[in-house]
Amino acid sequence: MISTVVFDADETLIDLRPAVTGGLVAVLEEMWRLTPMAADVTLADLESDWGAVFGELASAPVTEIRRAALARSLARAGLETELDRLAELFFARRFELTRPFPDALPALRRLRETYTLGFATNGNSRAERCGLSGEFAFEIYAHVGGVPKKPDPAFYATVVSAAAVDPAAVVYVGDSPEHDVTGAQAAGLRAIWLNRSGAPVPAGLRPDGQVRSLAELPAAIAALPARPSTRPRPDAQPPRSA
Repeated sequence: MISTVVFDADETLIDLRPAVTGGLVAVLEEMWRLTPMAADVTLADLESDWGAVFGELASAPVTEIRRAALARSLARAGLETELDRLAELFFARRFELTRPFPDALPALRRLRETYTLGFATNGNSRAERCGLSGEFAFEIYAHVGGVPKKPDPAFYATVVSAAAVDPAAVVYVGDSPEHDVTGAQAAGLRAIWLNRSGAPVPAGLRPDGQVRSLAELPAAIAALPARPSTRPRPDAQPPRSA
């Protein structure tokens, strides 16, 4: 039986894109104010700088990746010495603007009546800074306490340990086919893909469920078939050696 529902953060519960855009706009406007050399720098440039550094630093903490992207952006206008101040400006604005999706809090209230709820993310969207304070029985953040990023199996092992149940009793919900579906299933969890845009299912992906909105999640979880426990019974005999 499903006992625990664990959520990804960014683009699952949290509408991250407008907040990041707002943070970048704040940085860009300050760059324009500081030097004429920034006059030709655009928002698209700042957005592309994230992609330029992400591949090389994908396993690093998200805050470190963002700082590297901002450093690249500031170098466009000779403002490298402003990194600390403008990174602080970015994160202040980013968190000021961060909000849950409209379907998030109603879904959490409904699910909490039946399930233990958890929050587990690769990112830096702390629940208490994103309108989700007090919503979860446990929270897990990559790079805190030695937890690696998804899809590392140790990330999901930490989720299962925090839930204190069999992996098959945990449903992980997220928007990333690779991280939130394939990675979770490989670790023995159930996985429901939140596909807000209605994108085609990637080849080879077989989520245990798929929803377009978190409002559909309670029904999708209730429809999951039972699965045998992956933990050995206390009275199980050890296998004979070959």
